[in-house]
Amino acid sequence: MAPVFTFRLTHTCGEARRGEMVTAHGPVQTPAFMPVGTQGAVKGVLPRDLHEMGAEILLANTYHLSLRPGDARIARLGGLHAFSGWDRAVLTDSGGFQAFSLGDRRTIDEEGVRFRSHLDGSPHQLTPEGAADIQARLGSDIAMVLDECLAFPAERDHAAASMERTARWAARARARFLELSSGAAGEMTNPGQAQFGIVQGGVFPDLRRVSAEATVAVGFEAYAIGGLSVGEPAGQMYDVVACTAPLLPADRPRYLMGTGTPLDLVEGVARGIDLFDCVLPTRNARNGQLFTSSGRLNIKNAAFADDPAPIEEGCGCYACRHFSRAYLRHLHLAGEIGASTLNTLHNLWFYLDTMRRIREALVFGSFDRLRQDVRQVYSPRVADS
Repeated sequence: MAPVFTFRLTHTCGEARRGEMVTAHGPVQTPAFMPVGTQGAVKGVLPRDLHEMGAEILLANTYHLSLRPGDARIARLGGLHAFSGWDRAVLTDSGGFQAFSLGDRRTIDEEGVRFRSHLDGSPHQLTPEGAADIQARLGSDIAMVLDECLAFPAERDHAAASMERTARWAARARARFLELSSGAAGEMTNPGQAQFGIVQGGVFPDLRRVSAEATVAVGFEAYAIGGLSVGEPAGQMYDVVACTAPLLPADRPRYLMGTGTPLDLVEGVARGIDLFDCVLPTRNARNGQLFTSSGRLNIKNAAFADDPAPIEEGCGCYACRHFSRAYLRHLHLAGEIGASTLNTLHNLWFYLDTMRRIREALVFGSFDRLRQDVRQVYSPRVADS
């Protein structure tokens, strides 16, 4: 029987890649952006909306779902797809980043992470094996291994120790994943699920090389670059991606975790990245900041009070097809929930359409021109309107 999870490249342009990743819940055209559904739902929009704008894969948060409503409950209700009403691909993170971000409410040792819930203070432990178990119960298409993510800046010795622990955890997570896949774990299985390894090492190229070699040696369906977008300058992040991506197998997807300004998307693709996720389009939408091909637009600005134009002329999103900037500004200032929904619909459309444009440019050989266009608009030197 052919494997459920497959990946094939169809076009390249320098290091940039166009391909197709096939999961148990359908194909994903790459490069792809994954809207973030922390609680099993993308804030402000419905699965119907995500279908209509062409989203093929979402990211859900293992930490939050395991605490509420609980992975066992989700399993009893048919898994995350049935529970959430989303019938396309889902990637679940390991929960490690959230656990590590709890500060003095968590401790890390070789076994895993011990922490107290942000909900009720109850004690919990997350191990590499436990993270694999939780994601098997959730029934996601792609499961991430438990890794240790450090804030920037981190001392080299600390980054090295963390990277080495992540590699040891990766081997343990893979062993448990294979046990679940084989049915040796009893009733709990993960049919069709793929597992991604994660490369760490801070901003140190030699540590990234060691981590990549160790992670690839374990053997995963695909690989992610973690530990970036944690405070380092964008240029430094791009340098780390540029030196790390070529160390990963060319025939497997490459995922840059938690990164996603429009500039990050094109610069990541230019360095060989296939998958992205970020809360930026949804979070900024709720704060009234909208993304357009001319730059960011702050809908709260008084300049839009009498503006009959849509957010962006020619945009195909529901908000732009039906409403004016003046109306959207009114909704936002009035505190109407519809403001968050309409703004989110636009921002997610912009992100997903940007990825469509990137894929088309890779097919037609015009990616470099598109990259320059995005650079001109989303350079940090460009002022927002």
